[in-house]
Order: sequence, then structure tokens, then C-alpha cells
Amino acid sequence: MKYWKYYLVAIGVILLDQAVKFTVYYNMEMGMPGEIHLIGDWLKLHYTLNPGMAFGVELGSDYGKLILTLFRLVAMFGIGYYLYYLVKHHAPKGLLWCIALILGGAIGNLIDSTFYGVWFDNAPYDAVTPWFHGQVIDMFYVDLWEGIIPQWVPLLGGEPMSLWPIFNVADSSIFIGVVLILLNQRRFFGTHHEPEKTTPVEHQQGL
Repeated sequence: MKYWKYYLVAIGVILLDQAVKFTVYYNMEMGMPGEIHLIGDWLKLHYTLNPGMAFGVELGSDYGKLILTLFRLVAMFGIGYYLYYLVKHHAPKGLLWCIALILGGAIGNLIDSTFYGVWFDNAPYDAVTPWFHGQVIDMFYVDLWEGIIPQWVPLLGGEPMSLWPIFNVADSSIFIGVVLILLNQRRFFGTHHEPEKTTPVEHQQGL
């Protein structure tokens, strides 16, 4: 059970992530017409498709999506094994929970990339095959800021900019896991040095 309780957390993230995505797909209209305001204009449900990475980042080239999906597949096995390794070597429990969150999020988005092109027919029109080209469903829209950057800002002054990430449960799980690890690096990865042992002669001499 010492191993499986962490994998169960990952499974819980996957199930919640997929349940939300399926609910959005079957019950919401895509884009602004189906937008639901949760907290004013600041937090909304906004059904959109993300062909790339977390928070809408994309990889270029015709093979970018395939490369991303294969990377997620390799990462899934790598993270899964790393979690097993950490449990076996008695890593801090906080680190184990964080890795479990990251694993669940990685698999959640991998399911979209691998199968949604077939299940939901949402692969890009120019995809060679719908397999491994599915687009990730995002729905949480945080409308932070949109406007013109002040002229005094170097390089970007006078340019329009928007800060409005759109993400899903899997993205959130990965983000939370990574942030907690960064905030607790010393506690999770700090080394504990044992006091040096002294010889009987050194001890008698007070050295």
C-alpha cells in the first residue's frame, strides 16, 4: 500500500480531469457563446481546444504535435518510475504527493493527445492521423489583465498584451505539484550530514 496510495492520487487526478473534460465537451458550446462566468469577469468557464502544451503553448513544425505526444508518453513512464524509486528510497512524503500530482496531470493530458482525435474528432484538419493528434480540452479561464504596456517599459512599451491563461484540471495538478516542489526544495532535497565519528584517543584529548 505504501506505493499504491500515491498512484491512487494520480488516478484520482486523471478521473477528475477526464470527468470535467467530458462534461465540458457534451454540455458547453465552444468559445465565447458558451462562456460561463464564475467570479465576475475574472474567472470563467470557457471551452476551448489546445493543440499544444499547457496554457496554450504550441510546438512548431508539422511533427510538433506528434513529438509532444510521444514526449508525454515517455515522461509518463519516467515520472511513474521516479515515483516508485522515491517511495522505495523513503523520500519525504510531501515530495511523493507532489510527484503523484504531476504524474496524474501528465497522464490526463496524454489521454487527450492520444485519443481525443478519434473519440471527439478534434484533431487538426491537416493531421496525418487522428491518433496522437488530439487537441487538449481547456476550460478554466483566468482573465488577469488586458491592455497596452506603458511606453516607458523597455522593448515592449506601447504594445498590447493579454494575460489570460486557459487551462484544465491536469494543468492545475502539474502546476501545483511543481510549485510546491520549488517552494520546498530544501526540505525535499536537502542533505542530512551525520556528525563525524571521533576515535577514542581524540575523545579523551577533547579533540
